Amino acid sequence: MGKIVAVANQKGGVGKTTTAVNLSACVAAQNRRVLLLDIDPQGNSTSGLGLDKNQTGLSVYDAILGGRGMHEIIRPTMMDMLSLAPSSIKLAGAEIELVSVMAREQVLKGLLDPVLNQYDYIFIDCPPSLGLLTLNALTAAHRLLVPIQCEFYALEGLSQLMNTVTLVHQRLNPGLRVEGVVLTMFDSRTNLSNQVAAEVRKYFKERVYDTAIPRNVRLSEAPSFGLPINLYDPTCAGAEAYRLLAHEFISSNEKNRYDR
Repeated sequence: MGKIVAVANQKGGVGKTTTAVNLSACVAAQNRRVLLLDIDPQGNSTSGLGLDKNQTGLSVYDAILGGRGMHEIIRPTMMDMLSLAPSSIKLAGAEIELVSVMAREQVLKGLLDPVLNQYDYIFIDCPPSLGLLTLNALTAAHRLLVPIQCEFYALEGLSQLMNTVTLVHQRLNPGLRVEGVVLTMFDSRTNLSNQVAAEVRKYFKERVYDTAIPRNVRLSEAPSFGLPINLYDPTCAGAEAYRLLAHEFISSNEKNRYDR
């Protein structure tokens, strides 16, 4: 059975979508069947994999609120082992529309259950908020992966995210656990990056991945070409970091480092 991993942090600009896209692609490059589910109305994971987020085809919105099955909206990508469930701007109104839906926190879980066995990993790129879309992702997920940028306000708001995770674990999804924390925008030459990394490791302990994602111009360029970093520039520092992170992620999961 596949594992669902929500990639979330309600603070924007932390490398959440960059991590969702590039970790998904690098795990798929290791011959794992991967689905990237884009539930962020901004649709950056969708465009980051070469699809027009303003396209008129079916999107995650049509599954969540339009009665479509997840199998109807999943698209192939430029990588054989990587599929995408695209976002659309219509998701911007989904938070309001979901309020009146029965069992509104469980909608995404019900949609993913029928396709779970088709993938080894399903990554969910969440909005930068703790609204109903993110709550749906946390209810559906087995694990939460948290990108944290190595900047001054890195830990700001994390207590709110962890409180939400605790409530979801207690009331909606007792299987939810923190998969890991990814340090992003890391620059080993600066005291600030090293201090923030030390603080994050003190807070999350062994849940922090050994691999940190560096600041890298090529990582910033890749989305404008609709390519993950391992296809855009496989030799750059950003691509190497996400390859190492993918190896670490696969190892921690497939050696049963944590209970499923």
